[in-house]
Amino acid sequence: MKTIKASGVGNPIDRIEGHLKVTGKAKYASEFPVESMVYAQGVNSTIAKGKIKDIDASEAENLDGVIKVITFKNAEKLKNYSEEMTSFSLETVVPALQDQKVHYYGEYVACVVAETFEQAQYASRLVKVTYEEETPDIHLEENREKAYKPSDSADFNRGDVDAGMREAEVRVEQMYTTPIEHHHPMELHAAIVNWDNGKLKMYANQQILDTATTAIADTFGIAKEDVQVITPYIGGGFGSKLNVFKHITLATMASKMIGRPVQITVTRQQMVTNTGLRQFNEQKMRLGAKKDGTLTALAHHTTSHTAKNLQYFEACGNVSKMLYKTPNNSVTHRLIPLNIQVPSSMRAPGEATGSFALESAIDELAWKLKMDPVEFRIKNDTQTDMGAGKPFSSRLLTECLRIGAKKFGWEKRKMEPRTNTNGNWLIGYGVSAASRQAPYQKTSARVILNVENDELTATLQMDATDIGTGTYTIVAQTVSEYLDLPVENIKVEIGDSKFPVTPGSGGSWGAASYANGARAACQNAIAELKKKKNIAESEKVRIADLMKQNNLSTFEAKGTAKPSEEFKKYSVFSFGANFTEVWVDKDTGMYRIKRMVNVGSAGKILNPKTAYGQIIGGLTMGAGMVLAERTQVEPNYGNFITRTLADYHVPVNLDLANIDVIFLPEEDKIANEMGIKGIGELGITSVAASIANAIFNASGKRMRDLPITPEKLIEAGLEPGVA
Repeated sequence: MKTIKASGVGNPIDRIEGHLKVTGKAKYASEFPVESMVYAQGVNSTIAKGKIKDIDASEAENLDGVIKVITFKNAEKLKNYSEEMTSFSLETVVPALQDQKVHYYGEYVACVVAETFEQAQYASRLVKVTYEEETPDIHLEENREKAYKPSDSADFNRGDVDAGMREAEVRVEQMYTTPIEHHHPMELHAAIVNWDNGKLKMYANQQILDTATTAIADTFGIAKEDVQVITPYIGGGFGSKLNVFKHITLATMASKMIGRPVQITVTRQQMVTNTGLRQFNEQKMRLGAKKDGTLTALAHHTTSHTAKNLQYFEACGNVSKMLYKTPNNSVTHRLIPLNIQVPSSMRAPGEATGSFALESAIDELAWKLKMDPVEFRIKNDTQTDMGAGKPFSSRLLTECLRIGAKKFGWEKRKMEPRTNTNGNWLIGYGVSAASRQAPYQKTSARVILNVENDELTATLQMDATDIGTGTYTIVAQTVSEYLDLPVENIKVEIGDSKFPVTPGSGGSWGAASYANGARAACQNAIAELKKKKNIAESEKVRIADLMKQNNLSTFEAKGTAKPSEEFKKYSVFSFGANFTEVWVDKDTGMYRIKRMVNVGSAGKILNPKTAYGQIIGGLTMGAGMVLAERTQVEPNYGNFITRTLADYHVPVNLDLANIDVIFLPEEDKIANEMGIKGIGELGITSVAASIANAIFNASGKRMRDLPITPEKLIEAGLEPGVA
């Protein structure tokens, strides 16, 4: 990678926290030494629907080391949901053990607190629960009559889709399905919680500290300022650590009841039942086009499940509102309540799954038109977000497709499936377009300057989090850029809710928001120091000289960055293109992903090395969607069959391809002053479609149901028109 600057942004420097991580000195939520700490373990229901008749905790309570068993009988009364189907948002309250109802298999029905982790684990298995069991609603097909529209924003219409379909000369109408998936970050969900004189302090791996403190404070009826959440490092989240889940409530309640710090760690099995999931999505696509490839209609109708007592839906159709130019557009979302835990955000919620359906259908339409799928996408490109009625701040999708095609060798692709072979292997090329909204949110930061032995150092503080994406490093590089200091003279302190407020990590807003917040603090420090000595703002003076001229050994400044008025007039998105080569064994259905090329247009790249890691991670998860990832529900009892990483399969090195990643040079100053856009979720968007499209080009078989297993591929028939 080429170094753009010796310091500051654009330089692919190593992570500044990397040494701490590889030596084990970076402390995660469950690793902080706290005096007199005890351990909690949740007890899970073994039915999916019903009522607790009784709980016998006597055997557990009589064990050595067991301090307390908490159930609905003795739990503190907490604030409950405000309505029957409360939307599961970042600030939703999180009541636990409040009544005898069971809504899904694995719901917490008790909590054991003991002196050691092992004692709590063992005692949790001795709590005996008897139920009045009811027949749960598990199957989408059997409950379709219960489907409902979750909100006014769930539907969108432009023009007349039926008229557009009548106008079309070539049509595609197909159903695409994506299964339940689980996040499974390496670091288990965990927390250490302690009450002190009515104030609550916890170490918890939450991605967004500001909303977490709100949810916790509201749940326990205390002031938000009396809650402190600390999380300097998070070992992956993929969205599962955005919301506050009930293990936090259990530990907080336990600590309050026994008057000691409590540590809770969610087991890998409980990560399946208690910390969210990507919901099952059934997506019906209707597309029409003229023979010259002009789109006339695009409809995207999604049916998903939600919980019985909480509401969440992936906006799968959002990408279909804006990616292509079409006068007639319809998007709908419907939810069916089932006795399964509430879904939650998983990397690129909506886009990852929605783009699989859209980009697969676009490929199908291009095949029917006998058009090159790259050229078909380019023909229907647009510089206006027709879903929002705004121009894009910048949109280099065509450039991504053209450059990616050249790098990949797309000209060697044979349009006719099953014609590119190597022995028993069928070779196919696939492409997909990608887009992801690039939000930018209000962010505050504090910079503290210190001079010691004539050396100036800077400390930057904000309540940002690092979920493995490189936050520490890009923030340090930003401070280096604006204070003109070496990165080694900069310390970054994040992950404490008492620091200046940021939007946290999630939604692809982190890098742009954090960097601009840090920029604002640094610029304010310079401006304030200049003002003290009546130095013109335009005059260039080294920050160290400003400190000397003001005779200061320490100085502190704050800054806040937020979207401009111009920002609100535009749609701000990152764009990309995925190219994939697969080899399919024509006899066994086994296939290999041989090559992948990803081209991204995501504004200024703060650190190409960390950005590259984000794209590699996204591509890996996209490949996982196709290859193996699927959480299966037992059809009679509603429990999950795939409960651990032993049976929930994710890609490993051998599954992956030779990968090239290209970042287009772009600085979108409408997006924000630094020209930064999000990249973390762009990397997974539409990857699954590029692989599925390559499989079709190789085999002549359209695979519309993920994951694509060898069994499905062998059983599938050739598409009409394939020789």
